[in-house]
Amino acid sequence: MSKHTKQIASFIANLTSEAISADVRDRTLMMIKDGSAALLAAANSSYSTGRTIAAHVQALGGAPQSGVVGHGFKTNAVQAALANGTMGYACDIEPHHPEAILHPIAIMTPVAMALAELEGASGADLIAAVAIGCEIEYRVSMAIGPAQQYALGFHPSSVCGAFGAAAASAYLLGLDAGAVERALGLAACQASGLMAWESDPTENARPFQMGLAARNGVTAALLARDGFGGPAEIFDRAHSPLGAFGRQTNPDKLTSGVGVDWDGIMELAIKPYSCVSFLHPGLDALLDLATTYDIKAEQVEKLTIRFPKSGIHCVEDNPLKSHSAPYILPVTLARRRLEVADIFVDARVDDPEVATLCKKVDVVADEGELEQLFPDYYATEISIHMTDGRKLSARKDIARGYPETPMTESELDAKFATLVGSVAPERVQTLSDTIDDLPNAPNINSFATLMTASVGR
Repeated sequence: MSKHTKQIASFIANLTSEAISADVRDRTLMMIKDGSAALLAAANSSYSTGRTIAAHVQALGGAPQSGVVGHGFKTNAVQAALANGTMGYACDIEPHHPEAILHPIAIMTPVAMALAELEGASGADLIAAVAIGCEIEYRVSMAIGPAQQYALGFHPSSVCGAFGAAAASAYLLGLDAGAVERALGLAACQASGLMAWESDPTENARPFQMGLAARNGVTAALLARDGFGGPAEIFDRAHSPLGAFGRQTNPDKLTSGVGVDWDGIMELAIKPYSCVSFLHPGLDALLDLATTYDIKAEQVEKLTIRFPKSGIHCVEDNPLKSHSAPYILPVTLARRRLEVADIFVDARVDDPEVATLCKKVDVVADEGELEQLFPDYYATEISIHMTDGRKLSARKDIARGYPETPMTESELDAKFATLVGSVAPERVQTLSDTIDDLPNAPNINSFATLMTASVGR
């Protein structure tokens, strides 16, 4: 019997921040910075997700161990992880992993913040915790099979995120290999996440999935620290999460190259658009066409998006604005941009141009070349039938912000300033500098204080 669980547990228990290479550390810090801006922006009181989840954990009470981002109070580490994990994915503009179909930074930054505050850990240890959490979440998703999870109605980010959160927490708590193994088993007992959130137009249930993963992973590690028992060798015995959440599994992906390869962090992509990542290549293609041909909304007779059949259920007239191609594409074409507010405020209500365009969108499932590339690529073809008879088409396989097509430093700075500035403009530069200095920080107090302080909206 392969001992994948024990190998992973040993890796987590024996990792040190010094063992994280400079390129992995720098990439992780870049993702923490981008994800922190998205997390803080979600504390905007105009958005019901952050407002409601923060009020919920505050009403429950708890020892003031870890801050709730943007709301000016502390609660226990488990509740903070729940609230911040939920807000981490609320704006849908945080880093993601295209191949594994994950949103790990939305989970790992809140988890690492909560336990680094609790334990008085250094900035370097926070970075290492995020890196290891992302890596374990990625490996679990790839072992189960991300497309298989989607086909069965499970949300990979939530299911696999619980294991990543447990790994990040176990690292910060300094658990030995036996306790890490128990933590992974306890995370498996809690792993959950149905794609049922697609029917919730409030956009609350969608990010709640990340909050659950964060909460469950922190709970698992804290219980393991306290001696609570858990399933042994969870990835190797009967009733493994691999068999529960997948059908064509590959257990060797859990451990192959572990400690050497860091694809879970190095292959993360940064989002330029506030919407589901499946639509990003299509948005790039759409904006290329709009710019090249100076397309006006009134010139469009029909707008068609062709997308892989295995993922089309997620974007085909989804009740969630953030996941609905017939909403996101028209907003972007009409305004030449897409903003966080567009997924919380329905542009169709007050913008007749957008409302008209929304009625002209066709979403077509591809069963050929695009489908074969999924989920490694979210290859998309956009076609615009113009009122003058022209048909304009463009295809994109890799979106801007992927490691292969990175955003520029100025683009990243502008994104950070826009997101943080949307709720705390006076905090933009100080927060940026504080995050940049995390590798040298003896603790995360300054970072936590800036993130926790109440925002202006």
